[in-house]
Formats: sequence, structure tokens, C-alpha cells
Amino acid sequence: MNQLHMVAELMALSARTAPKCRGEDFLVTEIVEGDDLAVLGRKMIEFGERTGKELFDRDGPNVMDSAAVLHIGLKDAPSVGLDCSACGAEKCIKINTYEGEFTGPLCCFRMLDMGIAIGSAVKTASLLNADNRIMYRIGPVAKEMGLIDADVAVGIPLSATGKSVYFDR
Repeated sequence: MNQLHMVAELMALSARTAPKCRGEDFLVTEIVEGDDLAVLGRKMIEFGERTGKELFDRDGPNVMDSAAVLHIGLKDAPSVGLDCSACGAEKCIKINTYEGEFTGPLCCFRMLDMGIAIGSAVKTASLLNADNRIMYRIGPVAKEMGLIDADVAVGIPLSATGKSVYFDR
């Protein structure tokens, strides 16, 4: 649906222009549409089965029922350098030294930047009356598939139907 592509583009704009620590931008965004949504949804179900992690089987069909997914992530974001200990270390730690579903650890202030960007993006979707839901489970699978080059990412699927496909799950 062409309208939801435009919504996703405007959501990416909202994420990009959201405030960030020190005015430094390490945000990455990607839009996935068309046949890639069915592949992503199936891969999410397979990921849940392979890892034993629950609810990927619930969220995968939601992705398949969507018109688009906006991915928002962080890439190569250095620590802000505040030595705040919010990450659990006394001093700022070396980031991206561990590879799991996501690459980490990451500075909590950079994660806050990402959270503010996500909130700004879904606000835009809401203002445009597009059904959406922030889904962590899309992120690790999209990263594994190479749909987004990010250290950490989430997906925001979009739909425009008479009843939100994300409501009764």
C-alpha cells in the first residue's frame, strides 16, 4: 500500500530529527515491504523455534499481515562518556564487545536516543492513523537476515485495516 510507505518514510523522518545526546546521530532506519515481509515473518517463527524463545510465533504472522515495517536501530554508537554507571560499570565501558541477538554492551544514553526516536516515529504513525506496534522480536531476526545493519534494532510494523491486526494477538 503506497500510503503506508509514505507513513513509514515520515516515521523515519521523525526518528531522524528526534533529539539525541550531544546532537550526535547514530540512528539507522530501513523500510521493508512486499514479499520481504512474508520472508521476515516466517524467519521470525523459525527463529523462535530454533532458539526456544517464546512469542516469535505470535509476532511473525503480524509481520506477514502488515503492509510495511520500519526498522530503527543504532550502529557504531560510542558511549557518551559521562561515567554515569547506568550500564553497570564504574566508568564508561568498551562498547560492542559482545555478539548475541544484538551487539553490545551499549551506552544507556545512546539507547535513550533510540527510544526517543522510536517514540517520535510511532507518534507520527498515530497522527496519520496508521496502526502500528513496536516489536523487539523483529529486530534480532532482521539483523540476522541483513535487512538492517545495526548493533541493536526494533521493528515497527504498519497496517491500515478496519481492525488493527496488532490488537487481538
